[in-house]
Amino acid sequence: VPPALLPQFPSPSDRLGATALQVPARLMLVEEAEQCLPGHSFETLQVMLEQDHVLHVELHHPEKRIAVNMAFWSPIRGKGGGILTHLERTGRIDLMGMGSEFMMVEGEDRARKAWNLCRKICEYQETFSVLEKCPKPVIAAVHGACVGAGVDLISACDIRYCAQDAWFQEVDIGLVADVGTLQHLPKIMGSWSLVNELAFTTHKMMAPEVQSSSLVSRVFADKEMLLQRALEAATTIAARSSVAVQGTKVNLLCSWDHPVPKSLRYVATWNMSMLQTEDILKSVQVAMEKKGPEDVPFSKL
Repeated sequence: VPPALLPQFPSPSDRLGATALQVPARLMLVEEAEQCLPGHSFETLQVMLEQDHVLHVELHHPEKRIAVNMAFWSPIRGKGGGILTHLERTGRIDLMGMGSEFMMVEGEDRARKAWNLCRKICEYQETFSVLEKCPKPVIAAVHGACVGAGVDLISACDIRYCAQDAWFQEVDIGLVADVGTLQHLPKIMGSWSLVNELAFTTHKMMAPEVQSSSLVSRVFADKEMLLQRALEAATTIAARSSVAVQGTKVNLLCSWDHPVPKSLRYVATWNMSMLQTEDILKSVQVAMEKKGPEDVPFSKL
């Protein structure tokens, strides 16, 4: 990719693996998680490897109803990328909520603290922005309540599923949502009127309404089915060419922020090098042999 284009568009190192925000069937102990992610300790997260190239990160702070506090933000962002650094190595992440509300509760006051507050807000924003920037696709699977920062979190994910019992709401605590909801939802939902209504009234949206508004693409009967289908999607994505999957994400995000002519020019520039991958010949051969992508030994990026 010509250097002149790189400052204007997302680079491969800036974007996302298949991930889900879900309820786990089994959990990895914190000690095991820390072994998987050296140098990180977790107070509000639990981590487990579900299968090859699928890493689950569970939002786990039940006594606070998964309240979003300082202990939550750091491991996801972290030095060197935190959880996302491990995603680069394993291929996929599942973010999982443990059945209760997770919401924004931090804040400061006074103009004298403005610079520090601005810095903290930017750090909070980056916690969710890294999900969008990660090279791999991320699947968010939600059950129960998704409130405040929970909406910010899932809006940064690539695919969103929910269970029938899920509901979504912005919080009414006297502040402007500042870590992604107001920036993502107008593009995700496509209706300024609906986004304005949700932001101004903090209207509570149930699963059918959320699906009809395009915030989620699928609604499942219960959390068990939700988890199963999200993991199936993650596994399907993980079996495909990383060159194709990650390149597709980069170009989708480019199209998100740029007009069609510029996006077409970008994908042409992108593919002038990426079409030289051996993954294409492997995929064609497998198709001719009537096999599936899971039968191709694609090397991971």
